[in-house]
Amino acid sequence: MNQNRLLASLAALLIAGAVTAAPAMAAPAKAAAPVDYVALGDSYHSGVGTRQYDSASGDCRRSPLAYPALWAKSHQVSSFNFAACSGARTADVTGKQLGALNAGTDLVTVGIGGNDAGFADILTRCQLGSDNDCRSAVDGAIAFAQRDLPARLDTVYRAIKAKAPNAKLVVLGYPRLFDGGPSCSFGGMGQTKRVKLNSAADILSDVVSGRASANGATYVDVRSAFATHGICSSNEWVNGLSWPIVESYHPNSKGNADGFLPALNRVTG
Repeated sequence: MNQNRLLASLAALLIAGAVTAAPAMAAPAKAAAPVDYVALGDSYHSGVGTRQYDSASGDCRRSPLAYPALWAKSHQVSSFNFAACSGARTADVTGKQLGALNAGTDLVTVGIGGNDAGFADILTRCQLGSDNDCRSAVDGAIAFAQRDLPARLDTVYRAIKAKAPNAKLVVLGYPRLFDGGPSCSFGGMGQTKRVKLNSAADILSDVVSGRASANGATYVDVRSAFATHGICSSNEWVNGLSWPIVESYHPNSKGNADGFLPALNRVTG
C-alpha cells in the first residue's frame, strides 16, 4: 500500500470512528399542545369563598381565584369554558353546564354531589341547633349519599363522556371542613359537631371516588392537601362563619391556590 493510499485509509477509519462515536442529536422537545378545558361543578369549584367574582357570572359566583381559572392561566389552553356554578346539583350539571363539551374537548374537571345531599342546610342546622340536631341532619345526608347519590353521579359522568368522548375527565372531591381539638370554639360548632361533619365529608368523598373510578374518571382526593388547614387551624384554607354568609364553609383563595390547584396539577401535568 503506498503512502497516499495508507493516509486515505487512516482518514476513512478516523471519520468512521468519529461518526460512530458522535452522540445522536436529541430531538427537540415537543411543546405541549394547547388544551380545550371545561370546568363544571358547584360552589366549591366555581370559587365561592375567595371573595372575588366575575360580575358577569351573577349568582354562579365564578372567581378568577378559583382553581379552574388558575389552572387555565398557568397552562397552554386554546379555550377555557368555566361553567361551574354556586348551588349546582347533579341535574344542573347535566341540564345546564354541558353545552361547551364536544369531541374536541381535551380536559373536563367536575366536582358535584354536596348540594344533592343537602350539605348547605345541614351546616345551618349544625350551626344553630344542638349536637343531636346536627347528628340527625348529618345521618340523613350520609344515608342519601350512600343510597341515592351514586346513580346521580353515574348520570353526570356518563353524560360528560358522551358529549366529550376524547376528554380526560377529572373528578375532584371535597375537603374536610374542620381542624382543631376540644378547645376550638367557633360560632357554636363544638367538637362533636365538627367531628360529625368531617365524617360526612369522608363518606361523601368515598362515594364520589367510587363512582368516578367506576366510570373511568380520574379522582382527585383533596383531603390530605387540606389537612391541618381547616377551620380552627392556624392557617385556614376554609372560611369559618363569614359575612356575607355565602362565603362561609368554603375554600378561600389559599385553599384554591395551595390545595385544589396542586392536587389537580399532579394528575394533569
